[in-house]
Amino acid sequence: MNSIYSKTSRQWGVEECVASLRQLRLGSLESRRRLEHPPRLPSRKILAGLVDQLGAALFPHRLGKPDLSAEAVDYFVGHILSGALNDLYQQIRLELIFKAEQQGLEMDCEIEAEAITHRFTTKLPNIRAVLDTDLQAAYEGDPSAHNIDEVLVCYPGLTAVVHYRLAHALHELGVPLVARIISEIAHSATGIDIHPGAQIGNSFFVDHGTGVVIGETAILGKHVRLYQAVTLGAKRFTEDENGVLVKGYPRHPIVEDNVVIYAGATLLGRITIGAGSVIGGNVWLTQSVPPGSQITQAKAHQEQHEVSSIQATTPADQQRSELN
Repeated sequence: MNSIYSKTSRQWGVEECVASLRQLRLGSLESRRRLEHPPRLPSRKILAGLVDQLGAALFPHRLGKPDLSAEAVDYFVGHILSGALNDLYQQIRLELIFKAEQQGLEMDCEIEAEAITHRFTTKLPNIRAVLDTDLQAAYEGDPSAHNIDEVLVCYPGLTAVVHYRLAHALHELGVPLVARIISEIAHSATGIDIHPGAQIGNSFFVDHGTGVVIGETAILGKHVRLYQAVTLGAKRFTEDENGVLVKGYPRHPIVEDNVVIYAGATLLGRITIGAGSVIGGNVWLTQSVPPGSQITQAKAHQEQHEVSSIQATTPADQQRSELN
């Protein structure tokens, strides 16, 4: 029998490498009791195309076909939605099958996937409405934005938010793996990492955006604006009695309405940033601040050395806040 490997392949040792990889793969599957039934997971490639299709359905003139006539728009939206939702159903079904096998659950994955896909479809008009508020917030918040169309097609922050809004809806519907893949597609493309489990209100604007991180249990109110390299993260990770990380508990900040957080700020733990506050650049914050606070990084000169402090200003009074 002729070898499937060419002379060049044999030259580079491809056959031996393939054999070694096979042994490692089979060993990994056997250790997880998957040797007979390797998992079929949702496809990142399919989901990436699917999100592009959903974006075109939500904004057909700007993200779909720019030459659509008024009579053709509904047909285009219906056609592209049908294909995207059929693909989404298949990806959801794969996640449900994987979940059932992992957890030993008995469920009709086809029927459940159909129900989830239908519920997701009913959410799309509201997602479009919320995205309109995000677009308006970006346009109003950036003096360099000439129009809303520019924001939609050019701004990485808006790209990440579109992915987040779609992923968050799927996360709420019980398919966190599909949702996480969608959010990580945006993360790879934009450098903005928004966990689909985060709760974010209307009129959300991420300016520039590179390096922004928003954790799973973060809660953001309406009209929140973030700049590049802002982190809304966890301060510490709780372990159970066996030393395994506890998952799902609230560990990320709550940011109330009308808050601005400038570049490089790091907010950690389940703290609350009061409504109307402004958090300055490069601030490291691990405690709550009241509404209307102005938190900046300041330098106080002393005789022997220079120390860094945080100054908090509230409408009622001014006080110095030292952060541990």
